[in-house]
Amino acid sequence: MEAGDEVGGGTSMATLNAFNQCVLHLGRLARDRGASQFIADGLQAFARLVPFASAWWGEMSTSDVSAPPQSWMHGRINLPESFAIEWHKVAVNDRFSQTTLSQPGEVVRDSGFTDPCEAVNDFARRHDLYHLMCITFELPESGLMFFVCLYRGLQAPAFNDSEAGLFSAFCDHLLQLWRFQVQDMIRFDSGNGATDFGVARMDGSLLYVGARLCAAIEHELPGWSGSMLPPQVIAQLPKAPCVMRLGRCALTLSPNAEHVILSLETLSRGAVLAPRERTAAMLFAAGHSYKEIAKILALSPATVRTYLRNCYLQLGVKSKVELGSALRSPSSPAQTPRRA
Repeated sequence: MEAGDEVGGGTSMATLNAFNQCVLHLGRLARDRGASQFIADGLQAFARLVPFASAWWGEMSTSDVSAPPQSWMHGRINLPESFAIEWHKVAVNDRFSQTTLSQPGEVVRDSGFTDPCEAVNDFARRHDLYHLMCITFELPESGLMFFVCLYRGLQAPAFNDSEAGLFSAFCDHLLQLWRFQVQDMIRFDSGNGATDFGVARMDGSLLYVGARLCAAIEHELPGWSGSMLPPQVIAQLPKAPCVMRLGRCALTLSPNAEHVILSLETLSRGAVLAPRERTAAMLFAAGHSYKEIAKILALSPATVRTYLRNCYLQLGVKSKVELGSALRSPSSPAQTPRRA
């Protein structure tokens, strides 16, 4: 059979050879570029095989009755920075996204501005998303879905069956390489998977995030919509390794090359305190004054005030009574997080 002859499914041998080269190139990109860049570069290489005008990928929560689907981490090619925010406004009515999320592992295609919701059609027209091709994968370890979506404009041809087959096979490789990189960075091996972890660049853009970490940030820092870490967390990234309080949890930030690993841990209410802080807090809750505590611990009153202010912040309490209650809570055997 000559190169260019068609093989099973109508795909030519030349196309299969090009696909194999594309997959090999993807593997090299994953090794050389790391999680920060290889997905974007890999899709750009794939565009030589299956052309597209723009692309969007990332992690998304599944839709339910009470809330629309939400993109918590995403990357994009030839789409504006505001793309995800614009989409979130119409996500609850986006029939195409709901279809893809309900059919994990399958390539879903569509053409035209035909959504029953006109706001969704307006969004698609603004970004010339006339032809769509998307695949989603379940991520049991994170509790979210991973998606890749390619777009073509009004003047381009629709994605055909052969292109859909190549896209499915390519995304299988893309997903596995991405997951291997995430696993290597956070090294999770617990039965709970990686729902408590995240991986971010130093600018705060997320490369991976687990569902429980999403829920904790969203609950404690209202208004957060994903993709970029909240400003309160971004401000701590240059200080890594460090620990910050996030509600009833401690968020540990650990440097990893050009990335920061975020790890969420639920702690007993007293475990987050350093030993000196805890001692000062116990004495204060027992009725001792700043000066008395300073004398007992051989500290200055100003240092005692700093310790107690930190205790109130870390434990999320507002009075001496609440402080005493928090300190009397049973301690868990969990390891106390590292401090910078």
